[in-house]
Amino acid sequence: MPDPIVSQIQDWLRAHESELLADTQTMLRFASIEGASVPNAPFGKENREALDFALSLCDRWGFKTKDLEGFAGWGEFGSGDRLVVSLGHLDVVPVGEGWKHQPFGAEIDGDYIYSRGAEDDKGPTMASLYAMRALKEVCPDLGVRFRQVFGCDEESGFLCVERYMKTEEAPTLGIAPDSGYPCYHAEKGIADLVTIVDLLKGEFELLEVSGGQRPNIVIDACEANVRVADSVRKHVDGKLADAWDANVKWEWLDDVLIVKAKGKAAHGSTPFAGDNAATRVFRFLLDIAPLSAERYFQELLWLTHPSGVGLGIHGRDDVSQDLTSNLGIVETKGTQLSLLTNVRYPVTWKGEELAQKCRDFLKTLTHKFELEVVRDSPSLYFPLDHPLVKTICEVVEEETGETRAPGVMGGGTYARAIPNTVSIGTGWEGDGKAHETDERLKVEHLFKMSRIYGHILYRLATVEL
Repeated sequence: MPDPIVSQIQDWLRAHESELLADTQTMLRFASIEGASVPNAPFGKENREALDFALSLCDRWGFKTKDLEGFAGWGEFGSGDRLVVSLGHLDVVPVGEGWKHQPFGAEIDGDYIYSRGAEDDKGPTMASLYAMRALKEVCPDLGVRFRQVFGCDEESGFLCVERYMKTEEAPTLGIAPDSGYPCYHAEKGIADLVTIVDLLKGEFELLEVSGGQRPNIVIDACEANVRVADSVRKHVDGKLADAWDANVKWEWLDDVLIVKAKGKAAHGSTPFAGDNAATRVFRFLLDIAPLSAERYFQELLWLTHPSGVGLGIHGRDDVSQDLTSNLGIVETKGTQLSLLTNVRYPVTWKGEELAQKCRDFLKTLTHKFELEVVRDSPSLYFPLDHPLVKTICEVVEEETGETRAPGVMGGGTYARAIPNTVSIGTGWEGDGKAHETDERLKVEHLFKMSRIYGHILYRLATVEL
């Protein structure tokens, strides 16, 4: 028999669906991509405005609020030693090209709301906030404190939660609504590796390569410029005549060949779901290169492989399966080529071991590649019988009628940076994937997730630890 308090929470949410939708649309219209830092807005003006809006809603509803200098903020109600926290983020990844709907229009077309952030993570964050509001209205005296945290730098570096953990209380139990159902009890380690190699000189001289928006997005557009000497021009022209890749265009500017490739963006944790434009560029250049340049472009091409084999780091474990590798940014710096790869490594591995494997492999290559580790976020792992994991699974099964095992993810959520926290689900089949064009969320799914979140938060307030 359903818990009568849970039923009241969910009835309240059903009665306030129009408000949830309107406030979600308002939130989605902030173009909260990381921007230039200004006072009290370390991640840019639009991020600041999105945070202000979230905190203003909390103030209006009688939550206690705190602004952490624009890095993050929170709204809280209740009393007691136990602190139940939900952590969502208001920042979004860049938009990219190819949208049919306005990226920040929050347009409703059919059954779906379209906007960057609809699925990742503004829609779920607003659903969680409304679940908190419902708890405050229905059962404010549980002897527990509830806190909704709003981060502003999840997509770019987690500086928001680093700032949070310096001064704020860790949750007794926490959720991050930013993954899949029922929850993810393990998250792979995440490392950003920069490999640097000198630009190729000689008769097939690489002048410049550029592509990519963020490490955790598959490159959807890439361009390279190559100066071709007269001695190999006939060879190159012959190869160009047989060029086969329809997603690669080229043109001559005197003796410089300009190559442009189109790919398909996807989340960096699933690079195989996208189409890396840098891979297309390097493969094209390998196909047309004279013999003297083939080895150089072969090594660059293999470096883009989503298994990490081209960096010597491919592998797996029994808990989280295969490592994935996404070349997210390629850029020219002076006389060198810099390639930033976003790696999701198995939960039983260590970041320093990963880096050493890569360094050892790079030494075996023909060309001299240097390695720099610019980020290493260790993995997260909760046993399946942990009260946090068990409670969430029980609630989701009760709400959906489906029995699902907790998952393991290559993506990184706030759960890996905040103690006693796991990530939970957001949308369902038919909703748009995170970081892709025309990101979308079914309106009914927004309402449904708010009801599930309300149930989860209530149960976490009362579960025995």
